Amino acid sequence: MSDLSEFFVEVADALVDDYDLVDFLHELTEKAAAVSGASAVGLVLADHRDQVRFMAANSESGELLELFQIQAEEGPCRDCLVTGEPVVNADLAHAGDRWPRFAPQARALGFQSVHAFPMRLRSTVIGALNLFGTEDAKFEADEVRVVQALADVATIAILHERNLVQAEFITEQLQGALNSRVIIEQAKGALSHADAISTSEAFDLLRSRARSTRTPLVAVARGVLADLEQVGGSA
Repeated sequence: MSDLSEFFVEVADALVDDYDLVDFLHELTEKAAAVSGASAVGLVLADHRDQVRFMAANSESGELLELFQIQAEEGPCRDCLVTGEPVVNADLAHAGDRWPRFAPQARALGFQSVHAFPMRLRSTVIGALNLFGTEDAKFEADEVRVVQALADVATIAILHERNLVQAEFITEQLQGALNSRVIIEQAKGALSHADAISTSEAFDLLRSRARSTRTPLVAVARGVLADLEQVGGSA
């Protein structure tokens, strides 16, 4: 349990600093295996087209099991993604009817039990954390809560990363808009001075030209500044 506490401290530190999301999720699968006793742990995500993608695993077996589920289009992670509910204490020896393609493949690798936990934000499920055992191990209620907490931490990390990317995109958009506004203001002033009109009238002229030529306003402003500079230079 001390290892788990240390991991949550590391998570808190990571989320306020730069971190490698892929490496973080691989480490999470290793921690999930350590605290649960699972022999293999894998993590899958749903992309923007709702296609299931392998993301991380603590071992080659974990990766194979996830790829089996994706290929077979069935398994505990699929159920988790569809229902948003955990799959707990599933006995693979009696799961042939539930997962006719996946269960035999998992058993052929020596696995007997499986548990899957949804990675969700409210009603949106973005992935699943899957734990596989070589024995028919049963999770108690407190163990279920701990592993679900790890799945929730993974969700927070992924959404945090997405928000950072989105925030950077929004910041770039905002800065671009501010830079464009500066150029437009410069063009307004220059046109107002050159034509002896008000800045409001100059702005109307810029807008009119932009609309008539279907050109971005900032591009028209740059053109006006270039033309006026050329006239001024030749005068």
